[in-house]
Amino acid sequence: MQNPDVIVIGGGIAGASVAYELAADRTVLLLEAEPSLAMHSTGRSAATYIPGHGTATFRALIRASAARFPALAEELDAPPFLRPLTVVFTALDADGERELDALQREWSAEPDGPRPLTGAETDAACPGLRGSRAGAVVEAADADAIGLHGAYVRGLRRRGGRVVQGARVQGIARTGGGWRVETAQDSWTVPDVVAAAGAWTDRLAALAGVPGAGLQPYRRTIAISPCAVPAGMPMLIDAAERFYAKPEGDALLLSPSDETPVEPGDPRPDELDVALALERVEEALHLGLRSVRTAWAGLRTFAPDRDPVVGSRPEHPGFHFFAGHGGSGIESAPALAALGAAVVTGGPVPGDIDVTPARVSCKRLLT
Repeated sequence: MQNPDVIVIGGGIAGASVAYELAADRTVLLLEAEPSLAMHSTGRSAATYIPGHGTATFRALIRASAARFPALAEELDAPPFLRPLTVVFTALDADGERELDALQREWSAEPDGPRPLTGAETDAACPGLRGSRAGAVVEAADADAIGLHGAYVRGLRRRGGRVVQGARVQGIARTGGGWRVETAQDSWTVPDVVAAAGAWTDRLAALAGVPGAGLQPYRRTIAISPCAVPAGMPMLIDAAERFYAKPEGDALLLSPSDETPVEPGDPRPDELDVALALERVEEALHLGLRSVRTAWAGLRTFAPDRDPVVGSRPEHPGFHFFAGHGGSGIESAPALAALGAAVVTGGPVPGDIDVTPARVSCKRLLT
């Protein structure tokens, strides 16, 4: 594959999923800077599929992905990617009530979004929870992020795509009607480049002489705390976004829902954020949480309006953004990748995806 049709840069869920979709009728080369795939956001995700989650655009993509997950599992000869999980939102104070009211106004138009609960119903829905003023519940799912990513990579190779790891891009330059992409080991000239490198996407754009999309990575801290998890406990999310907790076998996965702006890199968990997660979840659930078994941090990268960024700008045709997936990259991947492939190739958007290319175009950010 000396000169493929498309080079996708970034080996996380964004790059792997869009590369797979593009490989249906294009020759695709996937480049990953690290020695292994999915080392950053994808490999550190506490992935869930939550209807009603995120912006209106992401909610539409998540909804469109519902039927695509089982179809993909069958298509890629993989086990199911989703496992049923009940998610309960709780408002524990006035701030939480205000946020929950705002969310419920957004959810009111969602056919599969969260269902409102009274405070007493919210407490009853989550063992140990006390003091809720209001809440909501939704039937969601645990998502197998690593399984989904691996299936996409296998599917890409099955379609003739090539994956090169440890291939950090050092140069991208416009040449004639295409783009020349260089690593320390090789170079290629292609009609289309897809920058799907998460937090590093704007840096790739700068390397190519293309204005960035204003993408900002944020650190998110996660910890595992051993405890006697109550039977039937759902995932619990504070409506004011101060914590969430999810059962993980004989432990709880916890987060203070932090969003600390950082530079692209390999983030480390902050001890204060870990302590805050323990304190806030213990205050809500009274489970005797005292320690953590392990903790880590990942990156969530957002555009200024928190919608995904897909496509190129007119003065730089062939250089496509596929980024800004924030905290919804896994749960929206099947529909978002199909939409991205349609934008790159100029083909029609599948009929089950109720999101137009204009809605996610980088033109909205790069004017």
